[in-house]
Amino acid sequence: MERVRDVSELPKAHLHLHFTGSMRPATLLELADKHGVRLPESLTEALTSGEPPRLRATDERGWFRFQRLYDAARSCLQEPEDIQRLVREAAEEDLRDGSGWLEIQVDPTSYAPRLGGLIPALEIILDAVETTVRDTGLGMRVLVAANRMKHPLDARTLARLAVRYADRGVVGFGLSNDERRGMARDFDRAFAIARDGGLLSAPHGGELTGPASVRDCLDDLEADRIGHGVRAAEDPRLLKRLADRQVTCEVCPASNVALGVYEKPEDVPLRTLFDAGVPMALGADDPLLFGSRLAAQYDIARQHHGFTDAELAELARQSVRGSAAPTGVKEKLLAGVDDWLSGADR
Repeated sequence: MERVRDVSELPKAHLHLHFTGSMRPATLLELADKHGVRLPESLTEALTSGEPPRLRATDERGWFRFQRLYDAARSCLQEPEDIQRLVREAAEEDLRDGSGWLEIQVDPTSYAPRLGGLIPALEIILDAVETTVRDTGLGMRVLVAANRMKHPLDARTLARLAVRYADRGVVGFGLSNDERRGMARDFDRAFAIARDGGLLSAPHGGELTGPASVRDCLDDLEADRIGHGVRAAEDPRLLKRLADRQVTCEVCPASNVALGVYEKPEDVPLRTLFDAGVPMALGADDPLLFGSRLAAQYDIARQHHGFTDAELAELARQSVRGSAAPTGVKEKLLAGVDDWLSGADR
């Protein structure tokens, strides 16, 4: 019988990880104590028990509760040292899970009030990434994300800022928060600015709403990647379009279940997307709140969807191909995937 390979040793890229949501639970508790922040009781209980908080965001009340917990965690990041610690620990966790490339997503406006303004906030984040890359060896870049809940003019400001720092490690531009709010087309100018500046277009879509959300990201924002995109599985023609254009969907299985998009891990349409030829990059989304990191997403594909090791290797390849990593980094990671797949048979 074939030996089961360790997915934490499978080289891969991580393309869907939110900044605050990447924090270790113990780190959040320590930072809350350091800054005298009183966290919601439900969050504190979840962090100390090791069980993720009960979340369901398929209605607005549920999403508000999720956002409240996230905002509480974000309020604990108040000093450059906190940012440096978060970035370093996120890299350490990714390396432990076999990641050779991480694109971490952040809206710097969320941290600006405590870090001296929008530009200082982004520079502090980019400095932390640069230091972490040097100290850990992990390839790491930043994807700046606008907020659907804010005015499109704010998104344009962020897009210009992202382009300005493209030579400092910003590789993409995204659009996050509740996709039931704010039409994609309202943000088309911001994404045009980002694309003209050479950044990848990577908006969220097809998570809390259906296939139309994914189509809007393609039509209005010219998406290179889709954050989540799982609801595309409900439309065969859309699946074919994604496959034909090789638009990578950043699929986060544990997150989809935690937020109530799907009831059980086996309901997440990984197999439907894979068999349709849609490239995927499995991601952890917000492990602080969802309780599992990158390698666990590959375990879900194996345990709940019957992915073979050869198919898991192809998922890892797809994550690498969909990344903004330099050619040399991609080649090294792809060679590592081949070694992982062949090594257990030697």
